[in-house]
Amino acid sequence: MVIEMKISTKGRYALMIMIYLAQHYKENRFITLKEISQKEGISLKYLEKIIVLINKDNFLLSQRGSEGGYKLSNEPKNYYIYDIITKAEGDISVTTCVNANFECCKKAKCMSYKFWNELNSVIVDFLKNKTLDEYIKE
Repeated sequence: MVIEMKISTKGRYALMIMIYLAQHYKENRFITLKEISQKEGISLKYLEKIIVLINKDNFLLSQRGSEGGYKLSNEPKNYYIYDIITKAEGDISVTTCVNANFECCKKAKCMSYKFWNELNSVIVDFLKNKTLDEYIKE
């Protein structure tokens, strides 16, 4: 049996954007989405939609104009993969029943709830303990 938690292209590309920005963090320059689009082979229009999702709460610095673009507002070690993916995806629970915003009426009697909850905890803990600096290619 294969258990599959799918993270969509929004989450995958959000992580790609953030890793790309982290790789260029020391350059202290704004990176255009056009540059990321060309280097990563992702549609510019799609990146524009994704950047809106992840650029919340001063997650990134942005600047308009010819020298404009995006850059990290903090060091790569301060960006957790969990935060990036959930900004893009929203809830990433493995099943609906372990989603904090869902109250399952069968939870108390469900024989498999404990398993799904434990699996979800492992995934969330893993993502909350991984930072961008671990994935920077020198």
